[in-house]
Amino acid sequence: QELREEVHNALMGLPASGLVMGTSGNASGREDDLVVIKPSGVPYEELTPEKLVVVNLDGEVVEGDLKPSVDTSAHLHIYRMMDEVGGIVHTHSTYATAFAAMGRGIPLYLTEQGDYFGSEIPVSDYVPPGDERIGEEFSDKAAGGKVKAILMRNHGVFTAGPGPREALKAAITVEHSAHVCYVAESGGDPEELSPEEGRRLYEKYTGQYGQKE
Repeated sequence: QELREEVHNALMGLPASGLVMGTSGNASGREDDLVVIKPSGVPYEELTPEKLVVVNLDGEVVEGDLKPSVDTSAHLHIYRMMDEVGGIVHTHSTYATAFAAMGRGIPLYLTEQGDYFGSEIPVSDYVPPGDERIGEEFSDKAAGGKVKAILMRNHGVFTAGPGPREALKAAITVEHSAHVCYVAESGGDPEELSPEEGRRLYEKYTGQYGQKE
């Protein structure tokens, strides 16, 4: 039940942050060998924690009367390949998806992006929506350490982290970085941060930011 509520909170954050339209996008969370994920095609305003679907890592429905997201196989592939991932978010946010449509990654212009990912946000090869190969592209190419992100060419954004909340924050950061990148390139010729500086920012942020116990 706690994981259901965490995933539901992440899902509510998608339209609230302007990252999705209509019923597009999804979020999931993992606990051991079980995954809680958004049901397919259900409007966000109708979602409750109880309407979310629970599947195992083989994709079999364990709890729920609704069909799970069409991207379930991609989520499950990422979970199987990356033990450190406990939450995944998929969006079609405007600026990041524009970069995906251009087949471009998001350059490392911002310290905020360096803090969270340590590098540019890469773009994948084209994979049709709902295809498990989305998960393969993610696990092969996603940027970052504990928090990861990739632009799916001609499609949208996938982000992952230790839990659904971190995956949502990653999706918000990707969209903000894409927006700033677009504006900066429209007005001039911004300079990228070096890979070494990106890594330094990431290590400092993950080691020192916030309240540590």
